[in-house]
Amino acid sequence: MEYEGRSGQSSSSISPKKNVRRNLDFEPLSTTALILENRPANLPAKPEEEAQKHRQEYEEMVAQAKKRELKEAQKRKKQLEDRCKHEESIGNAALTWSQEILPNWQSMCSSRRVRDLWWQGLPPSVRGKVWSLAIGNELNITDELYNICLARAKEKWNAFVAPTAAAETENEDAGLSHADREASLELIKLDISRTFPSLCIFQQGGPYHDVLHSILGAYTCYRPDVGYVQGMSFIAAVLILNMDTADAFIAFANLLNKPCQMAFYRVDHSLMLTYFAAFEVFFEENLPKLFAHFKNNSLSSDIYLIDWIFTLYSKSLPLDIACRVWDVFCRDGEEFLFRTALGILRLYEDILTHMDFIHIAQFLTRLPDDISADEIFSSITTINMNSKNKKWAQVLQALQKGQDRGSPLLKH
Repeated sequence: MEYEGRSGQSSSSISPKKNVRRNLDFEPLSTTALILENRPANLPAKPEEEAQKHRQEYEEMVAQAKKRELKEAQKRKKQLEDRCKHEESIGNAALTWSQEILPNWQSMCSSRRVRDLWWQGLPPSVRGKVWSLAIGNELNITDELYNICLARAKEKWNAFVAPTAAAETENEDAGLSHADREASLELIKLDISRTFPSLCIFQQGGPYHDVLHSILGAYTCYRPDVGYVQGMSFIAAVLILNMDTADAFIAFANLLNKPCQMAFYRVDHSLMLTYFAAFEVFFEENLPKLFAHFKNNSLSSDIYLIDWIFTLYSKSLPLDIACRVWDVFCRDGEEFLFRTALGILRLYEDILTHMDFIHIAQFLTRLPDDISADEIFSSITTINMNSKNKKWAQVLQALQKGQDRGSPLLKH
């Protein structure tokens, strides 16, 4: 063999390590290998000056690596300390809510101290209870009524004849094209699979699938005039994660009975336009530059607001941040939904002002995953919900009166 002739040895006696080093195609694991390795034997040795330079470069690289490691360690330490402080804060807040505030709800819920605690976010252990109290039960729904509605829903569900694959596909297409009230139970089945898919708890076989299906089915029997509308599954799912089933249904029905939610879920176009018009009043006053940019790009507020309002941000924001939005929404009412929208727009104003129609719409319908709760709530605090000494409710009422008189909604 050629190799054997040169070396006088069989190739099998050559060390595997030497084979690797003699392979000219070998790629070193890092640049340090280039610095520390001596030159091959068939090349002249490094000059002392070059060797010294390489040693210095190596030492600098090691020092920089140690500096990075120290910085990362300090960062991890701070994150751990912050997490411990946050957990301690949540624990203390949970005690305050459970031992002081909840037992004295009527007298304390509107106090400045409680409102400040509320803004900071409700502890998960009391969140469901506080939401239930804040939403209320004006409809006087009882556990018994829920069970009656659920029984009716099950009867209707059992009445459906199992369709063939072709018929099932046809029903699915029809469900997506128009919200046929009589097919609400079928629409629920289709929509549950799209509810928080990353959690894998509401889909078929998941631990909360049947609970979500039951609440949505019961609601269609409780309010057949409304039926099931896409987006409801997200609201019900958030409630299920924080409450018992019957309490979740009671909160769900009462929540959807609020004026804003009912306007959207019953697709009351005139009232929806009034809400959009009121939003744009505050949009223009808080963010005039971005407002003008949206107008120049013919981007109307309904393009992004509909999805945000229909799901109360539970589809658009990370779940933990959405729950914090819900916390203050339960405290402040519908106004906070639109204040949150303006907070999001302010947070990303610099980015949005450099986008065209298509990119703005895509961005706002799919917000960044790394959005920070602290950043968004800091942005929300800068939003002023007073327009010419008129609060949200007054502006909305004035626009409704103007609509009744036939005046254009978007002029103010």
